[in-house]
Amino acid sequence: MTKISLFNTLSRKIEVFQPLDPKQVTMYTCGPTVYGYVHIGNFRTYISADLLVRTLQYNGYPVKYIMNITDVGHLTGDNLGDADTGEDRLEKASQKEGKTAWDIAQFYTEKFLADYTRLNLVKPEKFTKATDYIPEQIDLVKTLGEKGFTYTIDDGIYFDTSKFPDYGKLSFLDLKNLRSSNRIEPNPQKKNPWDFALWKFSPVGEKRQMEWESPWGVGFPGWHIECSAMSMKNLGETIDIHVGGEDLAATHHPNEIAQSEAATGKEFVHYWIHGAHLQVDGGRMGRSLGNTYTISDLEEKGFDPLALRYLYLTGRYRDKLNFTWESLQAAQNALDNLYSEISSWDEPKIGCAEYEEKFLTAINDDLNTPQALSLLWDLVKTPAYPTSAKLASITKFDQVLGLDLPKLRVPLSEREQKLLDEREVARANKDFARSDNLRQELAELGIEIMDSQSGLRWKRTKPI
Repeated sequence: MTKISLFNTLSRKIEVFQPLDPKQVTMYTCGPTVYGYVHIGNFRTYISADLLVRTLQYNGYPVKYIMNITDVGHLTGDNLGDADTGEDRLEKASQKEGKTAWDIAQFYTEKFLADYTRLNLVKPEKFTKATDYIPEQIDLVKTLGEKGFTYTIDDGIYFDTSKFPDYGKLSFLDLKNLRSSNRIEPNPQKKNPWDFALWKFSPVGEKRQMEWESPWGVGFPGWHIECSAMSMKNLGETIDIHVGGEDLAATHHPNEIAQSEAATGKEFVHYWIHGAHLQVDGGRMGRSLGNTYTISDLEEKGFDPLALRYLYLTGRYRDKLNFTWESLQAAQNALDNLYSEISSWDEPKIGCAEYEEKFLTAINDDLNTPQALSLLWDLVKTPAYPTSAKLASITKFDQVLGLDLPKLRVPLSEREQKLLDEREVARANKDFARSDNLRQELAELGIEIMDSQSGLRWKRTKPI
């Protein structure tokens, strides 16, 4: 059997995956900050993580998978190059929408989870919320202080990166020139401009909605500390895989490495996997540009969310991908054609070993989903195998691709069968207008009718 190979950002090369414990792979993904709707660019990262989990499971590895929900501490300065400045995104959204920060977090978390389900993503063992792990974050900051890695300034407790010689090893940061990369001046009280906040003090004279007592006074955790605390609490001090968007490789993930390894003296993560940004119409996606589309935006235009998943499968996770409405329509057409092709096939039996071996080779080659899709369509079109064999293999492929193909095999509902029977009666009575109306009604339910000399056949054109 082919071994899984992955591009490790830490080494900048393809590596054969070797788990710490073959009996349980540990994996953590940086999830959303829930101050607004999660957009399709974010979901490209989560689909990439989902494909990796599915590929690991397809290869027989049990996976203990965690994804965080950031509901405190992510400041607006992150957009300008310094995540320790600006307003807390939850507090800012609270002021804008006239709801509590807690209600904001709950509302957008629920919306995220609903979209997560629409995209047929594998649920992690836990979605860990930052606000549920405040004691663990405080304990981690205390440990770092006891080991001499912290210092205190007016607005909080900071990590001293000069005490951690390997700082920036993930992203190969040029520390001498890092200051000039920020669009705002760093806090002059920092010992080094790239030092980062572990715990922020609540501003004097201001009552935050999200704040906690700590050994250093009332405040809230910095953005980076939550991931280390939650990962180590749930998965252990060293884990196999950490996934995130490529933007996090610059500072957020280097900060995770620094604080985690400084605290434990152990390697934090063996394999760092980063997904590439999604472009829109050949350019950057941004809220100021009005092109941060959501899953609901796609549905309002009549697209199945799984068409977006299909579109993402057409490009490798670490390559740039351009979203346009035309490319999404092409993905929807391809998905509809796939559903149409297989929905009337005979029940699955023994699969096609030749294609299954090639498919495994493709996905184990750093999640080469474009090649995997190509193999799927080759199998759909080949006359060399009966449909029962092809369906057996394609159903296996869908364990990784996640296009929900088994739902096409759902029997007719009572209502669908009733409409089908009524149409047969109308045809027998030569009431062709009634027959056509019933055909259209069934089509709207996703049932395509095929009349032939051998009798009526039907197939589903979309999953339910």
